[in-house]
Amino acid sequence: MKYAFIQRHRSVWPISVQCRVLEVSVAGYHEHFVRRASSAQRCHVSDDALLVHIKAIHAESRGAYGWPRIWKELLARGIRVGKERVQKLMQLHGIKARGKRRFKVTTDSKHDLPISPNLLNREFTVAEPHRVWVGDITYIATDEGWLFLAVVIDLFSRQVVGWSLPEDMTSSIVIDALRMAWFKRHPGKHTGLMFTATGAASAPVGRSGTCSKSTASTVP
Repeated sequence: MKYAFIQRHRSVWPISVQCRVLEVSVAGYHEHFVRRASSAQRCHVSDDALLVHIKAIHAESRGAYGWPRIWKELLARGIRVGKERVQKLMQLHGIKARGKRRFKVTTDSKHDLPISPNLLNREFTVAEPHRVWVGDITYIATDEGWLFLAVVIDLFSRQVVGWSLPEDMTSSIVIDALRMAWFKRHPGKHTGLMFTATGAASAPVGRSGTCSKSTASTVP
C-alpha cells in the first residue's frame, strides 16, 4: 500500500513529498495510522478494564442487562470485544441480569364480600369539585421489593387528592388513601360526595356520602 511505503521511507524523503508523488493526501496518511492505532488499542483492552466497563453498564441498567445487551452496548461505545469474552467474564464474576418479577394481582373478584351498586354508571363528567371521587390500586416494582399504590382522584379536576403507598396489600389501603383525601380537601358532610373504586370493597365516605363500584379510574 502507498501509506505503508510512505511509512517505511519517511526517514528518507519527507512525508509531504511522498504523498504528492504518490498522489495521496497528507491528511489521509495521518488518518490512516490514527485509525490503525485506535483499532489496536480497542483490541487490547485488558480484562480488568473490560470488567470496569461491564460493571458500569450493568449498574446503569439497574441490573436489567445480561451479557447480550451489555456486549451490544460495549460495541456502541467503541469497545470492540468478542461476545464470548464478555459472557465468560460476566459468568466468572457473577454478573447477570436480574430475574423478572412475578406479576402481582391487585384485584380479587372471587369473594363473598358485598359489592356496592354502580351508582356512577360511567358518568365521568362532573360539574363541581368534591362530588365524585374515584380510586384504583396498582403495584410498583422497586429494588427492595413491591410497593402497592392506591390513589383517590377528583373527577372534576382530575387531580390526585389522596394516596397510600404501603408495602403490603391489605384491606386498609383504599381507606388510608380516602382518609388522606378527606382530611386534605374537607369536602363537608352535606356535599353528596360519591366515591367509587375499581374492585374495592365498599367504604363509608361521610354521613351523606355514597360508595359504589365502577371503572372510572385506572392507575398506569
